[in-house]
Amino acid sequence: MITAGVDEVGKGCLFGPVWAAAVILKPQAFAQLPGLGVTDSKALSAKRRAALLPLIQPQLETFGYGQASAAEIDRLGIRAATELAMLRALQRLQLMPELLLVDGCLRLRPWQGEQETVVRGDSSCLAISCASILAKQARDALVERLALVWPGYGLEQHHGYGTLKHRQAIAKLGPSPLHRLSFAHGTKNGNPAPIAGPPGL
Repeated sequence: MITAGVDEVGKGCLFGPVWAAAVILKPQAFAQLPGLGVTDSKALSAKRRAALLPLIQPQLETFGYGQASAAEIDRLGIRAATELAMLRALQRLQLMPELLLVDGCLRLRPWQGEQETVVRGDSSCLAISCASILAKQARDALVERLALVWPGYGLEQHHGYGTLKHRQAIAKLGPSPLHRLSFAHGTKNGNPAPIAGPPGL
């Protein structure tokens, strides 16, 4: 059975797109990758992720990236925008998966094929772990490039997450065109709230 794993990164950020990766592994990947420490990207240092990426890529039958912009997040809501990013990643696969493995407990609602949700799949399911690492590396690289366009927010350090430094920069500079205006300085109980900009916004 052709099985794809899909995962997202950046769902809780205040800046930039939510990003997804979808992967289909080669059969030999299941023998070669687990011993290398492939796991949830959040559990790995940036240096370790960078070292794993060129080891993962030759073990992929096919992969795809997808994203949904900050404007799409504001318009659609974070769950629908995340699903859009995942669908875009899946559409870039060169093979149609017969089974989709989705990280977490929420199904990918627009997906018409067979799917299974895997709680903590980014650490327990090899395909999802690989998708997690690919997505994290690609999104971080994008945000680091955007940090040159929108300096002053410390994006090259926190990659858009709601750190104190980031929130202070938003209060001082106001949100950039790539900030999510529907998000606050983070999330409360998992739910986004309006962003707090400088007086007058």
